[in-house]
Amino acid sequence: MSLENYTRAGHIASLVRENTRKRNHIGRTLEEVCNSIEKEIIDYGGNPAFPVNVSINEIAAHYTAEPNDQIVIKDTDVVKIDLGVHINGYVADTAVTISYDPKYDQLIRVAELSLSEAIKIAKHNTKSSEIGKTIENTISHYGLKPIQNLSGHSLEQYIIHAGKSIPNIKTYGSSFSLSSNQAYAIEPFVTTNDGLGIVYEGKKRNIFSLISRKPTKDKEADEFILYLWDKFKTLPFALRWLVNNFDESKARAMIDFLIKKKNVRGYPILVEGNNKVVSQAEHTIFISDNLSYIITK
Repeated sequence: MSLENYTRAGHIASLVRENTRKRNHIGRTLEEVCNSIEKEIIDYGGNPAFPVNVSINEIAAHYTAEPNDQIVIKDTDVVKIDLGVHINGYVADTAVTISYDPKYDQLIRVAELSLSEAIKIAKHNTKSSEIGKTIENTISHYGLKPIQNLSGHSLEQYIIHAGKSIPNIKTYGSSFSLSSNQAYAIEPFVTTNDGLGIVYEGKKRNIFSLISRKPTKDKEADEFILYLWDKFKTLPFALRWLVNNFDESKARAMIDFLIKKKNVRGYPILVEGNNKVVSQAEHTIFISDNLSYIITK
């Protein structure tokens, strides 16, 4: 059952990713890009598993458009578009990096190549440390750097980061082995040789998720929690997704209140430590006893 759902989600995610890769985004606002990709996921019969991430240049991850976001994609930008599709909570997670400046072609190509090399060895009982070693070796071979504190992850129903991390660098000591009947997202992030190779949390948070349904003793807030659970379960959401049903300032205030109460968490944007450009590539794989399926191929 889970493989069937993962496969359907992966098929939709791959179609949307490739349509996104081919599209000319220059001059489009980030809100337009996010909304159009999320609508396309729905039109294909899927559900967005999280707000589309549109992270530009030195922002490695976790930027999604604000309501009425007027940031425009320029012809000099390197844009990481990370999208997820779920069917009945089973998530396919994939990403593509888009640039219209040839000087970044190598940065993008090496992210894709390191992902491909990692997937070649990803099978039942493959150690996660071996995947990290393969990714780092591939990236370093081309004189570039992996982002060492970003990683791939295991997936479970309605849980995108399900507790196990797949590193993008060589690691030492104990590491887990990939298990059968389990989905994993593998996602190398690559920066230039003069990058720090580490990301830091930025101040902006515009992706959120519900982490507790514990009552707050505030009637309005508790009703808001029920709404979030009904709509998203534990999957991430954006303020953009709330403004059709709530006043924007009211929804923002409610999220801030629930963050303080520890019912909701906010995901900060992640910025390369030396403010250098970052690329990303990502597929979701499903491991069986004998094979690994790239469900987002």
